[in-house]
This record gives sequence, C-alpha cells and structure tokens, in this order.
Amino acid sequence: MDDYRRRLGDGLDELRRLHSSLYHDKEAFDRLLDMMEVFASCRSDELRALDRKREGDSFWFMGQGAVGMTLYTELYGGDLKGVASHIDHLKDLGVTYLHLMPFTTTPLHDNDGGFAVSDYENVDIKLGTNEDLEELARLLRKDGISLCMDFVMNHSSDEHEWAMRAKAGEKEYQDYYLCFDDRTIPDEYEKTVPEVFPETAPGNFIWSREMGKWVFSSFYPKQWDLNYANPALFAAMVKAMLLWANRGVEAFRLDAVPYIWKRLGTSCRNLEEVHVIVRMIRIILSVVAPAVILKGEVVMAPRELAAYFGTPDRPECHLLYGASGMVNIWGALSSMDTRLLYSQSEDFLALPANAVFLNYLRCHDDIGWGFDEDRERQLGIDPLLHKIYQYEFYSGRFPLSYARGELYNYDPKTKDARSCGTTASLVGIEAALESGDGKALEMALRRFELLYTLVYSLRGFPLVNSGDEVGMLNDYSYRDDPDRKDDSRYVHRMKLDWNKVALSHVEGTVEKRLSDCLRRLKALRSASPFFDPQAEVLTWHAHNDRVFALRRRIGDDLMLLVFSFSPNEEEARFDFFTGLYKDAFTGRIVEPGRGVRLSPYERLWLTRV
Repeated sequence: MDDYRRRLGDGLDELRRLHSSLYHDKEAFDRLLDMMEVFASCRSDELRALDRKREGDSFWFMGQGAVGMTLYTELYGGDLKGVASHIDHLKDLGVTYLHLMPFTTTPLHDNDGGFAVSDYENVDIKLGTNEDLEELARLLRKDGISLCMDFVMNHSSDEHEWAMRAKAGEKEYQDYYLCFDDRTIPDEYEKTVPEVFPETAPGNFIWSREMGKWVFSSFYPKQWDLNYANPALFAAMVKAMLLWANRGVEAFRLDAVPYIWKRLGTSCRNLEEVHVIVRMIRIILSVVAPAVILKGEVVMAPRELAAYFGTPDRPECHLLYGASGMVNIWGALSSMDTRLLYSQSEDFLALPANAVFLNYLRCHDDIGWGFDEDRERQLGIDPLLHKIYQYEFYSGRFPLSYARGELYNYDPKTKDARSCGTTASLVGIEAALESGDGKALEMALRRFELLYTLVYSLRGFPLVNSGDEVGMLNDYSYRDDPDRKDDSRYVHRMKLDWNKVALSHVEGTVEKRLSDCLRRLKALRSASPFFDPQAEVLTWHAHNDRVFALRRRIGDDLMLLVFSFSPNEEEARFDFFTGLYKDAFTGRIVEPGRGVRLSPYERLWLTRV
C-alpha cells in the first residue's frame, strides 16, 4: 500500500478541492477516500505490478504497433467464454486493445443494445459471470491485449434497482435522478436543451406514472439520466468503475460523457462541471489503478474536443473517439473532395501532443453527418444539401451510388438523418457481389484498402470494427424482428461469420484480401519508426482536391502518405519532397516533388530510397 499512499499524497489536495467545488460535503469526501483505500487494498498482485509498470507513462497504450478492435460479446463469441476461445483471431490481426460493447446487466427488451444498464456491477447472465470476465481479462493481458469496457455514464435503465426504489417512493434514490413534480422546471430546460432523437424520442423528459414525477431522459424513455450533482451517485459510479478495474478492465469508454451535468439556461452539454467530474475520475484511477486509461465518447463539434483531454498538468481523458475524422473520411469518399478532410485533420493535428484520437471507420453506432458548417460555407458548400447528399448516397438512393446502407433517425422537418451499414457494404462490396461485376468488386476492394490505410496512417491509433476484417455485409433481418425493426443500426450489428474468418486464410478470396490488408498495415506500422508516437504528423497538400496526403517526420527523415479519393487516374505533386521515394505496398519508385500519377483509389506510403 506504500505506492497507493504515495500516489494519494500527490493527488489528494486537488481531488479534495474539486470535490468540494461540486458538493461541499466533507463527509461524502471522507467516504470516497475510504472506498478508494478499500479498492486499492483489494487490487491483485498482478494488477499492482501492471500499475507499477505503467505509472508515469500515460501514453503506454500508444505504441506504434497498437491496434484496437471493438465488438459485441454475443456477436463475436456468444458469451465471454466464447470470446476467450477466439483470442487467436485477435492476435492474427495484431489487436492490442479490445473494446467490448456493454456487457453489464440490461433489461431483456428496450435495452438500446446494452446502453440501458440495470446493474453496473455485474455481467449480464446471458454473457457469463463476473469470473468469466476476470478470466478473459487475464488471458487477454497474457497476450498483450488490454480490455476496454463500455461505461455508460449518463443514464441507467429505468429497471435499475435505483430507479425501481425511486419509483417506490424512496427519496434517497429519487435523488439519483433528476425528478420534478410538475412541468415548470422541465419546460424551462426544454427552452435551451436540444433533442437527441426528435423523431423517435422527442423531448428531454418522460413521465413516471409510479412516482408521479417527470424524469430527465436525454436519450430513450427507458434510460433515465443520472444526477451527478448528488455526491452519493458520483461515489456509486466510481465504486462500479473501481470494481471493474480490479477485475482486470484496463480502459473505460465514457459513454455520452458531455451530457452528464445539467444546468438550467444551458444546452446541458460540455459544461465545466463535466470536466471537473472527469478530472476527479482520472485522479482516482491514477491513485488506485494507474494502469487504467479513460476514453471519452465525445461526438461534439471539433472546438469542444480539446477540453476533454485536459491539460498536461491536469489531464482528463487519455484519448477520444475520432468521430469527426470518421465522418470526413466517408464524406471525402462519396464527394471525391478532400477539402473538408484536410480542414478537419489540420484542426486535430493543431491540438497538443496529449490529444490522442482513436481512429475508425465504423463502430456500433451510426454515421452522423456533423461537418464543420462554417468551413463548408467558406468552401461554397451548402451544409444541408451536402448532408442530404451524404445520407442519400450511402443509402444507395443517389444515382450511380455503389453504397448499400440504411437511414437512421430521419427528421422530415429538418431533413436531418444519419447513416448505417458495414464498411464492406458502404464501399460497394455488397453491390458488386450481388451484380457479379468483377470490375466493380475490384474498385470496392480498393476503396476498403484506401480507407483503412488512411485510418492506420493518422496520428493516434486505429480501431477496427469486428467483421470488417472479413467483409461482413449488411444484415437486413432486423426488419423482421419486433424488438429491432425501428433501429436501423442493427443492419451492421450481426454475428461474426466464422466461415468467413476461415476464408480469410484461403488464397483468392475477398476475405483474405481484406484481412491481408489489415495484417500488412499492422506489420508495416510496427516496423516503421515513422509511426512512433513522437513522430511529427502534418497534412501535405497535393495540388489536387481529390487527393489527401500526410507527412510524417522523425528527425530529418520524412515519410509521405498519399491517398487518392478518385475512381479515375489522378496527378498530384508534393512540394519539397525532392528525390526518389519508394512505396511500402508495391515497391514502386516515384519522385513526389516532380509529380505522381495515381491509379483509382491508390494509397502510397513513401520513404526515401
């Protein structure tokens, strides 16, 4: 416990000050400290050794060979033991970070894919036991894979014990939520708080008949927002987090973290109290379990993102989802225009070195077309028409679109909508296989390789959505399921086909080409000093808006990474890149400063000869 007491001494004053700024409750703070000591004393010798190894290295997860994967337990392995039985597949792809979608107890129905939590402290019985989770974490750790847990911060299910006791009239648990006797205060909130799902879940409050009260509910009616202004609720959530950290979880994805503090007269998004809470959690983990990191799900405007990293002296999240990058990559592909991608990338790269993004193409969620509208207007792009084009293109409705996808949360009043679909279906593999058009299939495969090569090229590290590696296609069977038919996100939430995994080792198959792409990207990243976390990364213009490029530098050595978003041959030129450069994928020799001819959807990783 000497290490614990030393770390506590380092963080105690700031933690006390932050806690007092929100709660003004010394007894609650003392109880929090007691709880921290209990969890520190219960931490296993193996995890304490990991703490000592990682303490002081807040970027341990950023090795140049780092690769993440996200998956649903039930879709990948059936249950936690099934996931453990397929660790070899993760190792084959070079995965070092495994993000399991929510695995805690949820209601049988209306559980929002696991994001309506009815018990924060136990594994859902459908997926296994707490002991199964601990064993999976141990086996992953043995193979150098860190386990990430989805921690649903903003809301619980209305079937959680806290909610049930609140419904039964217990004031103590009603205070775990934001409950109101009449519409007076809710109506004031509604004046300034945007609706998350205006069509499928309008408004921000639901009526609880059992309590006779209105309850804040930002997302779906079965999800009640938690009241972080209550120190007992904060302590309960910290307890759950420390419990999972002691079971072997090494990373927490903080779901919907910008929403967790409510204040009248505001949007109830990104408030300063949110950052106080995240900073307190960071301090608590650094004291009790310093091997553990925080990943924020912050799907907000780019200007809001930097604050979630905190500062070098007072850090908050270790990394964030690169949602803006994902959106702009898909936007560049459909429009064959990289200008918004350049703008967004330059914004990200201008952030301090502690701003680390987890880069991805697809995840469990939709693609929300949140472009920088001011920048769009500067470029002469109409934001609404551009958004409509994107979701029409990726639904396959736009003339000559190769994509196959679904609309999500279409709002006929605002014309807003999001897009769903697997990577393979969105890049055209589904349509090409249906038509039997070999040329179209080749172009679709090139799009896949282009996009994933870019994801592996960005600052930060890549995240692969389970199923992408073998080209899983959209699953339209959700339309026939009464529990899922109204949520088109289930079109890309299907069981991994292990027959396709077997084909990923068979020459000449689509599955092998896709998996080989990811395996090779992992190998090249791992072997190249240009992907060291300390490498400088900048955008580099190509004198062609259909081409995107990055420059990586270590010392005086340069690497040029080039991506053509065009289905046609293109010319590009890269000033100041004099002399000969060799492509890591093909061995091709080019002179970037004098001009490069690019084939459709070509990607190049160029280093000096």
